Amino acid sequence: MSKTARPLVAALFVALLAAAILWLMGRPPICTCGQIDWWVNSPTSPKTSQMLADWYSPSHLIHGFLFYGLLHLTARKMPMGRRFLMATVIEAAWEVVENSPVIINRYREATMALGYTGDSILNSMSDIAMMAIGFLLARKLPVWASVAIVIGFEVLTLHVIRDNLTLNVWMLLAPNNAIRDWQADGPGLF
Repeated sequence: MSKTARPLVAALFVALLAAAILWLMGRPPICTCGQIDWWVNSPTSPKTSQMLADWYSPSHLIHGFLFYGLLHLTARKMPMGRRFLMATVIEAAWEVVENSPVIINRYREATMALGYTGDSILNSMSDIAMMAIGFLLARKLPVWASVAIVIGFEVLTLHVIRDNLTLNVWMLLAPNNAIRDWQADGPGLF
């Protein structure tokens, strides 16, 4: 196996290991509705976090951009494949932690995700793939383009669903009633 293929195979193994852990945690493989859809447009749909993509998918692309940037700054001498594998391990670990009862309940209590029940395994695998795409894009694009994409996705999701990665992290770590009330007013800024 070539040196460039090893990290990709290892990353795939990490994703499959995360899927196995999620399955052992009792996460459903697909939506309990029995469907597999490419896109869920409503952030309040019970199918959100169950399908391949939804309005929270851009945050996972952003994870890839952020992991690339952080590892570029802190681990420049590390081979790119190993950095990609590290990013995959971090994202896979987050998917497992995010679907633990503690975090699911925290999302319900502190964020606008009142009916959140966790992700399907399919959605978690898609989230890991989204991170990988973001990482690989960040590797190829100039810094200005990466920054523009991250800001663009944050503004777009803020505008469309009144949520984004920044608010999601903020509300998870330090809930704010004013933000929660503003988000509850309904999707979209206008």
